[in-house]
Amino acid sequence: MKTFQTQWHNDDWTQSENIPELDGEQTLILLFGEIDKLPEAIEKMRHLAPHANITGCSTAGEIQGQQVHENGLIATIIAFEKTQIKLIRAVEEADTDSRELGLSLAKQLNETAELCHVFILSDGLEFNASHLVEGMTQELGLDIQVTGGLAGDSQNFIKTHLLFENEVCSSAVVAIGFYGNQLEVSCGTRGGWCSFGIERRITKADNNTLLELDNENALAVYKSYLGELAEQLPASGLRFPLEISEPNKITKVVRTLLAVDEDTGAITFAGNIPNGATAQLMRSNVESLIDGSLEAGKICRHNISHNPQVAILVSCVGRKLVLKQLVEDEIEVLSEEFGEQTLLCGFYSYGEIAPYDRHCLAELHNQTMTITAFAEI
Repeated sequence: MKTFQTQWHNDDWTQSENIPELDGEQTLILLFGEIDKLPEAIEKMRHLAPHANITGCSTAGEIQGQQVHENGLIATIIAFEKTQIKLIRAVEEADTDSRELGLSLAKQLNETAELCHVFILSDGLEFNASHLVEGMTQELGLDIQVTGGLAGDSQNFIKTHLLFENEVCSSAVVAIGFYGNQLEVSCGTRGGWCSFGIERRITKADNNTLLELDNENALAVYKSYLGELAEQLPASGLRFPLEISEPNKITKVVRTLLAVDEDTGAITFAGNIPNGATAQLMRSNVESLIDGSLEAGKICRHNISHNPQVAILVSCVGRKLVLKQLVEDEIEVLSEEFGEQTLLCGFYSYGEIAPYDRHCLAELHNQTMTITAFAEI
């Protein structure tokens, strides 16, 4: 495997003369950033790498090595030598069932022998990503893990975009299948958030919309914990996610607030809120978030026997808001954990997709650092 990173700068890709050398049908190019605003950059990349598989998404921040950028465009080129790649896309229609869509994508990828991993990029606002992942894991089970993330839109939460080959689109999902027995893939996901306050029962919810906690208006309960910060909703909600615990389920998931309805008291989250589960507010600080990132890196590194050549990092926009000017610290600890031989790339997202550990099915997470590491052996 050969890797290379480049940035769109002054109407050209930096060190663009290196790109054609990595072009090929087994090459994957990931573009993270303002794909919807820089069509000339995509056109130039296709010209430089006409045979490569190109995909990517809009973000809430782009990761290049140990640096975090905003409102730019970063390309990571991964030229596999012993691994085959398949890129497919699904676009939402009026009657789209996200679970069925996920199942369909997984079946298409699983038609070819030696599928070893699936990485997905999804619209960050239009799909029920919880159902999407459930559909994929229904087909793939524990043998073939799924990781990925939801596209971002800075901190605007208005519209996100996906890139599929030469086309920029919305309301879509792109799935990448990796094939072969000489690719080792590992993942890790952790948050670093701490729960506080009373654990409350979810008494009324509809998919990703929370309506009642302990039979009380959900928004009123939520606001009672935020104090003066309640006036800054929904933006302040990114700092106070919910931890969801379901009966008879070992793992917990975190859900990030996306929108509030003052009239009905409903709160919309970036993933499903199951009726009958319990919810507890969470908060964090810089140190605990960085520790969470490092823990995800240690888990990922522990579960791979060879030094990974590349690691895709998907971290949450809510973490970025808490970390502020120290956001690169959570990337730097991962660089130290993996070492110089591992190229780091990725983006800040509206949701992260990964199994909590190697014995669990993938789920949609919020407020985590999620890592997918690849080693071609």
